[in-house]
Amino acid sequence: MRPEEIIRGARRYLGDPRVVGVAGALPRTAAVLGRGKLRGTPVGYAPVKVSPGLVAQMMLDEVLISAMRDPKLFPRGDDYERAGEEIRDAYKMWSERGWLSDPSSYHVEPPTPAPVAVTRERALDQRFEHVAFASAYAPHDGEPGAVRWEGFALNRVAHAYVLRHPEPGRPWLVCLHGFGMGRPLVDLRAFRASQLHSQLGLNVAAVVLPMHGPRQEPGTSRGEGFMSIRLLDSVHGMAQAASDARSVIRWIRSAEPGAAVGVYGVSLGGYVTALVASLETGLACAIAGIPATDIPGLYRRHSPAHVRRRAYETGALGPDADAVHSVVSPLVLEPKVARDRRYIFAGVGDRMSTAGQARRLWEHWDRPRIEWYPGGHIGFFFAGSVQRFVLELLSESGLAPGEGGGGAAGASLSGKAAL
Repeated sequence: MRPEEIIRGARRYLGDPRVVGVAGALPRTAAVLGRGKLRGTPVGYAPVKVSPGLVAQMMLDEVLISAMRDPKLFPRGDDYERAGEEIRDAYKMWSERGWLSDPSSYHVEPPTPAPVAVTRERALDQRFEHVAFASAYAPHDGEPGAVRWEGFALNRVAHAYVLRHPEPGRPWLVCLHGFGMGRPLVDLRAFRASQLHSQLGLNVAAVVLPMHGPRQEPGTSRGEGFMSIRLLDSVHGMAQAASDARSVIRWIRSAEPGAAVGVYGVSLGGYVTALVASLETGLACAIAGIPATDIPGLYRRHSPAHVRRRAYETGALGPDADAVHSVVSPLVLEPKVARDRRYIFAGVGDRMSTAGQARRLWEHWDRPRIEWYPGGHIGFFFAGSVQRFVLELLSESGLAPGEGGGGAAGASLSGKAAL
């Protein structure tokens, strides 16, 4: 290789936004901590004690954010203009059809899915049922981006990974994963589904979100197509995610009409949980963990400056985009779950979904119970306070017995089973 080729390669490498972002993870973390941006969380959380663990978790968030900034996925050429035109067309349609004044009317009640294919599978040592059915979701006639969205063939099949007990009457927890997940090995462990099932006595249904896992188009990155400059795709994605989760709830209730059903999601799944809680009646609880709540806001926050600037110039971002997203916004729709059955947990150092988005949901939900842990986005999985919080609220909402409860689940709780 000639010297000039080596130099060009080095320049490309050093100019890669992923490399630049990873290299700047520590300085950015130090700057945030230095400005005291982690103080003043609601419910009187004490000033955050800066520990090596907190710094490490925040840096990990920054590294993961940087690693997702693949230049190959950045919009190019007239991508911005097309996205802006879709937003303007959608804003006009939403206004004419009354969806901006009544966002809930945008959503169509999904039917009970039929037929449903159920196969028994295994991921390492975890046996589960793989449930699949045709997604009932379809964009409204004439919606911008509808033809593109319906062209994703694999996405038209909904999937869920299920752990259930043979005897009827057990409560159900519908789990909704985060961005880039959707595979049984990852999802079932992220929610500690085995413990929820075997130790707490719950039935668990881990729903695969659109454009993830087996619904992902070949050759695409994880979650690609769900959130991009084509912000109408995120509207369709959120609407379909809520529809599919509600279809799973209808499948459960058709088999067990009296079963208690709760929903529990993390990150992107926290958003979908809050959305489902605004559309579905009769839920035992809604647990929004480290929730994203504002997709255009996340795009503004995490996009490179040149992408963000061009998106504003073309109208792909801005007031119209915010208005268009209101039909799938958990910060606009009113929750149907009772206030004392709404729960949130979030990290004070979250650099991905951010503590600010969790605070906005907490305010909109009329300040229900919330657990703030001293960590970043990924750190929820290791936070003992979060594990205890989830155990408490599952008991509080009646899905699992509390300390001293009867049966196998009660014994597990008494033994302080870790979630």
